[in-house]
Amino acid sequence: MRKLKLQVQMSVDGFICGPHGEMDWMIWNWDMALQDYVKNLTDTADCVVLGRKLAEGFIPHWASVAANPDTPEQAVGKLFTEIAKVVFTKTLEIAAWPNTVLAKGDLVNEITSLKKQEGKDIMVYGGASFVSALIKNRLIDEFHLFMNPAALGKGMPIFYDLETKLNLTLVKATSFECGMVVLHYVPKEV
Repeated sequence: MRKLKLQVQMSVDGFICGPHGEMDWMIWNWDMALQDYVKNLTDTADCVVLGRKLAEGFIPHWASVAANPDTPEQAVGKLFTEIAKVVFTKTLEIAAWPNTVLAKGDLVNEITSLKKQEGKDIMVYGGASFVSALIKNRLIDEFHLFMNPAALGKGMPIFYDLETKLNLTLVKATSFECGMVVLHYVPKEV
């Protein structure tokens, strides 16, 4: 069965953005080792799942990057433009983006169905309420938490909907020259 892998940038105090969606604290000048980590992680997947709110910025951003031959991130932009995307929504009626389908049913059933399909693993990028629902329902198989060297004090967490404790097993912790540390966890077997 395919795995659902979360890749998300976080502050050291556990927020994925500030209280008003601020992301100006995130490190974007990634060193080559971190870029390679992301490429290797992304190469294991052939599908991306997103919540509608994030999709509305994520998909057009990467399409713009893909269309710009002068950007060093063009290859990543092409990857995110060409990869299959599933956007979870209750409001959209049609997918306005290429290689994108809408998921409008029950979250657990939709994700379980995706995991049972043939193919590589599935990446999830968020946003906060969507990822929180995935965590609450124990649907994420791997956590790749990109810890930025910043504390926000307030913001949007992804673990706030947990109704019971979630134990995790550390697979690997990797530090990078740019100041980021990636913590790779899997849910602990009970």
